[in-house]
Amino acid sequence: MKYVFRKILIFLLTAWITLTINFILPRLMPGNPALAMIAKFKGRLSVQALHSLEVAFGINPDQSALTQYFHYLGQVLTGNFGVSLAYYPNTVAQEVAIHMPWTIGLVGIITVFSFIGGTMLGISSGWRRNSLGSAINVPVSIFLNAVPYFWIALVLQYVFAFALGWFPLTGAFAVSGPTGLALVGSILYHAILPALTIFVTSLGGWVLTMRNNMLNVLGEDYVTFAFAKGLPDNVIKNNYVARNALLPNFTGFAIAIGLIVSGALLTEIVFSYPGVGYLIFQAVINLDYPLMQALFFFITMAILVANLLADLAYVFLDPRVRLGAE
Repeated sequence: MKYVFRKILIFLLTAWITLTINFILPRLMPGNPALAMIAKFKGRLSVQALHSLEVAFGINPDQSALTQYFHYLGQVLTGNFGVSLAYYPNTVAQEVAIHMPWTIGLVGIITVFSFIGGTMLGISSGWRRNSLGSAINVPVSIFLNAVPYFWIALVLQYVFAFALGWFPLTGAFAVSGPTGLALVGSILYHAILPALTIFVTSLGGWVLTMRNNMLNVLGEDYVTFAFAKGLPDNVIKNNYVARNALLPNFTGFAIAIGLIVSGALLTEIVFSYPGVGYLIFQAVINLDYPLMQALFFFITMAILVANLLADLAYVFLDPRVRLGAE
């Protein structure tokens, strides 16, 4: 229980620090969202509207910084992140709700598949480290792990969408407005190339990490003892080696799950896929401070929650944690 309490306390402290930094950073930037809105509309909004816009964006110069801070905390707790500058008059919460399902549906599912596939290949490559398959696996995984994923996205887009015309160049579904099963098919069809990009570029990292973990565990004394006892190879591989080698990979998987919320920024930009990564890009180029602030909050909180769940899961996965061992 001390372990769980300590992890929850660290999570709450880190979440508070994150919220505080999220409040301070936009206010260190020159100007404010209201002035940016006035400039964006090039005189179509009167200067008299400045005060109303400042209040709407949560930056009220008539209030002290401490009052604004507590007001901001109240807004966060109620899910009120203000009005989006780029998508005015839509609220930030509305825009996040529109784009988040696309990212979770694409990046989330592919991250799980990539983790499972990479882990299985890493187990096989580490167990049969002197085989031909392992000799091929390692350099290919190093290449996939090193190559920029936006380059893979551009290559796939050029070859399969532009040159061959097998897949659409951009977008998330057909603009003709299909409905029902036709819409589902269109969404899946448009997601193939972005999904393939994410899968291919993330697979190598999981393979290499799991293979290295397997090699480290294979050198442990209890594995040598298991071989000396004459236990079947499958029992040693699955129960002694892979089970323990999976623990560090599980932590990496938890971080990857948390990063799903941030989307695949450059991949979504290349394919104009309407996920959170594309939304971050739009927020930056439009100087949409409220939207950037909300997205930063969601990304950091998702990572913190994923790390907390991973730490709590270790209580059940690793007996050493339950026993309080170092």
